[in-house]
Amino acid sequence: MSGRFNTIAGWVLGAGIVALGLSSLSRHHFEADKNERPATMGYPIAGVAAEGGAAAAVPIETLLAKADPNAGQQVFQKCAACHTVTQGGPNGVGPNLYGVVGDEIAKGRGGFAFSSSLAGKGGKWDFKSLDTWLTNPRGFADGTKMTFAGLDSPEDRANVIVYLNKQGSNVPLPAAPAAGAAPAGDAKAGDAKAGEAKAGDAASGAASGG
Repeated sequence: MSGRFNTIAGWVLGAGIVALGLSSLSRHHFEADKNERPATMGYPIAGVAAEGGAAAAVPIETLLAKADPNAGQQVFQKCAACHTVTQGGPNGVGPNLYGVVGDEIAKGRGGFAFSSSLAGKGGKWDFKSLDTWLTNPRGFADGTKMTFAGLDSPEDRANVIVYLNKQGSNVPLPAAPAAGAAPAGDAKAGDAKAGEAKAGDAASGAASGG
């Protein structure tokens, strides 16, 4: 019985050794000449920004030019639990928003008690400040009483802003930037580089006696 057990154990051990050897050989075969990482990992997917890059944000002025106040009225339903927008409407959890576009930030509104963080912002509710506010209220004024997290969609923000603008404000919409126009930051950087190039040319000319 003992001899039979030893024979079976020997066969099992031998089979394991053979399997291990075959596994090692197959691994070496498939990895032959393949140890270097490819120059480009994976495949590009259409419509997805490359790693390290981000899609350029569409200016709010461009979105406002295409915005739909009727769609904005639907978006405003998310705000209606706290705000009224009719002329002479009461304040609720939040202030009445009639005529808010172009009005001073956190002032008036029938004596609504604004948070000190928002009241200290100063300025007026222009289109850019409203867009920033609606994107992230707490990011705009940390400590604001408004608990709404914000609207992620730029189109939704533009739509609700043009809707609010029609409720007693009617401020002229800003002109959309020309197609292909560089953002202000890029334009300044370009001007700086151009200035550096001119300064370098002048120094080169002086050194050559030109």
